[in-house]
Amino acid sequence: MARWIALLRGVNVNGITIRSTDLKTMFVERGYTDVRTVLASGNVVFSSAMRQVELKTDIEQALRERFGYDAWIVLVPHDTLAAIVDGFPFESAEDRHDYVLFASDDAALDDLLADLDLDPAVEQVERGDGVVYWSCPKGSSTDTAFAKRAGAARFKRSTTTRNANTLRKLL
Repeated sequence: MARWIALLRGVNVNGITIRSTDLKTMFVERGYTDVRTVLASGNVVFSSAMRQVELKTDIEQALRERFGYDAWIVLVPHDTLAAIVDGFPFESAEDRHDYVLFASDDAALDDLLADLDLDPAVEQVERGDGVVYWSCPKGSSTDTAFAKRAGAARFKRSTTTRNANTLRKLL
């Protein structure tokens, strides 16, 4: 039985509201075990014997049926998440936010970073294994060049971003 993290995209924003208790209930009803939700932004830790591709399909379909929205998730093995958090390449600072952008498709990461013109005095971006690490000044997480690129509609189905503090709570 493997331990997984499901990162839901677009939950509790833009009119898509899912209570953590309802989300947990859905996972339990689907037969997943050791289920816990973290914060109200679509983070679920659980165990399953299913393969990753089957899990992704099952969870996305269940979300669509139960909550009535076009659901996309990124699945991360629990052990992999620990390595991702430990591998954050930038110095943390009180005036900055540290993020990790996850993708269910490596090609999306290549596209996301292609011809990206960043101001290194404002934000730092580095590719990792299946992720992009990102550090930006507090209060600017929707205004920077990377933020605007990452928010483009073409990345909606395959990427989601989490604050490093949230990721530590998932471990």
